Amino acid sequence: QRHLVECCFSKLKQFRRVATRFEKTARNYRAVVTLAAIVLWMH
Repeated sequence: QRHLVECCFSKLKQFRRVATRFEKTARNYRAVVTLAAIVLWMH
């Protein structure tokens, strides 16, 4: 299961906003991560 989590994080880091932490607040950052995860899930 650890491998699956690590793969998920590596895919999320492909999104520039997630990797560079553009968002200033934790709430906004979580929203961006959630959107990126949805995009990956739908793909």
